[in-house]
Amino acid sequence: MKMNPRQWWTEKKKSLTGACLAHAVHDGYTDALYVFLPVWQAQFGLSYAMLAVIRALYSGTMGGLQIPADRALRGLSPRASLILSTILAAAGLLIMALPFGLPGLCVGLVLAGIGSSIQHPCGSMLVTVSYGAASRHPLGIYNFSGDLGKAALPALVAVLLPTVGWQPVLGLMAAIGIVLSAALLPLLPATPIVRAAKTAAAGRGRGGFGILTAIGALDTATRMGYLLFLPFLIHGQGGDSATVGLALALLFIGGALGKATCSLLGERLGVVGSVMATEAATAVLIAATLLTSLTPTLILLPLLGIVLNGTSSVLYGTVPELSNGDTGRAFAVFYTSVIGSGGLAPILYGAIADHSSQTTGVLASAATAALIVPLVLMLRPYLNASAAAPHGESGLPRSA
Repeated sequence: MKMNPRQWWTEKKKSLTGACLAHAVHDGYTDALYVFLPVWQAQFGLSYAMLAVIRALYSGTMGGLQIPADRALRGLSPRASLILSTILAAAGLLIMALPFGLPGLCVGLVLAGIGSSIQHPCGSMLVTVSYGAASRHPLGIYNFSGDLGKAALPALVAVLLPTVGWQPVLGLMAAIGIVLSAALLPLLPATPIVRAAKTAAAGRGRGGFGILTAIGALDTATRMGYLLFLPFLIHGQGGDSATVGLALALLFIGGALGKATCSLLGERLGVVGSVMATEAATAVLIAATLLTSLTPTLILLPLLGIVLNGTSSVLYGTVPELSNGDTGRAFAVFYTSVIGSGGLAPILYGAIADHSSQTTGVLASAATAALIVPLVLMLRPYLNASAAAPHGESGLPRSA
């Protein structure tokens, strides 16, 4: 039976809500793990290098399996895929919480990473299919929901850890995932997405997608590079540890606002104009924080956060337009690129700073943002070509 517009709108909202809930919990899991690192270091006698390896068990699995997960689970419905991803991630946290020692911790991290690898391409694909040509702003909301999880779950863990053991806290996080899995049942479609066949018009976007992916990697590198140096920058301006926490909070608040609003900017200025504006502003504001004293820097950080994080919503919203007719795989490739860049960029910028100075490292991150400005101009012909092609995928799922 054909749904009327009001019913269709309800189905779209339910799909977006379900995808956002899953994104919030999985991204919350990802960032909450950082809070446990000092505890694990003391518990297991780990060096900093070993801590990095332990952390990479999760992030490497999550990043490296995006494409295989999208390919392997194409026959499943969004409901089955997102619930499976959340249950696997929760099961990984539960294994970490059990008294299996360091081996159990490692196995749990890998299993949680497998679960989270499923969520990103599936959630992004669901939002794209649900909204079709109008998916840019909903993808921005989906992107923003991850920041809500990054703010909420690490804060909860930080509050509980001083009074509750780390294993019960992990058990609580696993329970949150199980509860969410049940909440997703009435929200998500139970019918698999029917992938559209590649079209000649879509094929013209292949080169454009490569450029978009490179821009996404450079944008992430800029963000992670600046975050590496920000605590030291605040200390150098006379701030203490509490001030560093305030500075990070101000930057992240601005970032969350940017992710929620810059997708609208993309609709008004277009992809090229909005990315040029946000990346140019990013480069200028990063450089400005090198020249200001502590108080002006703190004032600038929310503004910097808006443009530093906001570009990503514009880029995510553009993936379907340049996906070469396979949006799910395109999101998987895009997420793999940005996650990989986020892992490698701090190492590169750190090496630059080690061989020169902290100021040079910060300026290198600003220069990376500036590099995106001419690069995004190369996208214009591909965006023009994709505008004539059908947007998104066919086979829009319906809730059972």
